[in-house]
Amino acid sequence: MSTENRKLINIATAGSVDDGKSTLIGRLLYDTKSLTTDKLEAIERNSKQKGFDYLDFSLATDGLVAEREQGITIDVAHIYFNTEKTNYIIADTPGHVEYTRNMVTGASTSSAAIILIDARKGVIEQTYRHFFINNLLRVGHVVVAINKMDLVDYDQQVFEDIKKDFEALIEKSDYSEDQVKFIPVSALHGDNIAGSSEIMNWYQGPSLLDYLEALEIDEHEDNSAARFPVQYVVRPKTEAYHDFRGFAGKLYGGNLSVGDEVTVLPSFTTSKVKSIHFFDQEFEEATPGSSVTITLEDEVDVSRGDMLVKSDELPKSEKQLSATICQVNSKPLRLGTKYILQHGVNQVLAKVDSIEGLVHTDFSGTEETEQLKLNDIGKVNFRLSKPIHFDPYGDSKSNGSFILIDEASYDTTSVGFIQ
Repeated sequence: MSTENRKLINIATAGSVDDGKSTLIGRLLYDTKSLTTDKLEAIERNSKQKGFDYLDFSLATDGLVAEREQGITIDVAHIYFNTEKTNYIIADTPGHVEYTRNMVTGASTSSAAIILIDARKGVIEQTYRHFFINNLLRVGHVVVAINKMDLVDYDQQVFEDIKKDFEALIEKSDYSEDQVKFIPVSALHGDNIAGSSEIMNWYQGPSLLDYLEALEIDEHEDNSAARFPVQYVVRPKTEAYHDFRGFAGKLYGGNLSVGDEVTVLPSFTTSKVKSIHFFDQEFEEATPGSSVTITLEDEVDVSRGDMLVKSDELPKSEKQLSATICQVNSKPLRLGTKYILQHGVNQVLAKVDSIEGLVHTDFSGTEETEQLKLNDIGKVNFRLSKPIHFDPYGDSKSNGSFILIDEASYDTTSVGFIQ
């Protein structure tokens, strides 16, 4: 059903202060001719004002005044550029501990990640956190860009030592070796960014852009179970479609075909798919990622927030759940606290039943805690007022995640990934 000819890759970037992340993104924009003339002139002008004898490409991405003044990234910015065959969206996220929630936000919609490491510093505490978050959110591909190789004289041994240290992290994670690519780069001088480096001829792999161009991205890496959350009930009530009643939404996971037996959740009533519509066309099958309208053979009660699933692929339906929580609000999560848990468009009341522990982002385990503070990541058990119909996050990102909302202020306090 897809009419897209160009590949789309969502990329999250992460790096510690002064790792050169903004410079790397700026260099990518420059080398792909994605910078507008006025932006390039501004970079040239500001670089001269700062006394640089080179173009400061970090100015292309550090959008906030505070970012430019401090030379750091604070907020999540989405940057768009493209090549002949690929559209890219880069979530430029801050790397500091106090912006963990921003990193989670940036990685949540990404299918690939670039983690920067300063060749002079090697793997540091923040590197653990960056990799842990990508592992937690099941980001499919990770590029470890070892930057500032020009400041270590392009020494291959420095690259190999950092690679060895990072490989010890991979062994503790859920990643396989072929999901992580190590590339030595110099963002400032453009080595191995959009083209191969003549100076680092000891590296025989692809440049950063060549690697990204070759990636085969499956935007719908969920398991094979079809999940169709209903977003809108379509009732045209026109002469041509007087009795039409369809259910519009986006399909996740697996395919749905005409004739498939489906179960409506939460009512558990069953029917069969009668037709699948996309605008003014009908199809025999809908594929993951398709936004379609589905009609059923029987007159069953279906409302916004309900979910259609294949009858032989039912999700879990429980009033208790365990989840990994990232705290995104300054108000701590404590034992016994009550929240509104929003799963998809549905909301239920939830109570913190127990806190299993605070998770160490270096993969070393957990420690006991009575609360989760802002930017903490922990394992928490909840008791719900009524069942929700979910899959583990590892099987279905769309159906395995939720947010917690404060009952009084209605602020979002936490994001959760169901185990």
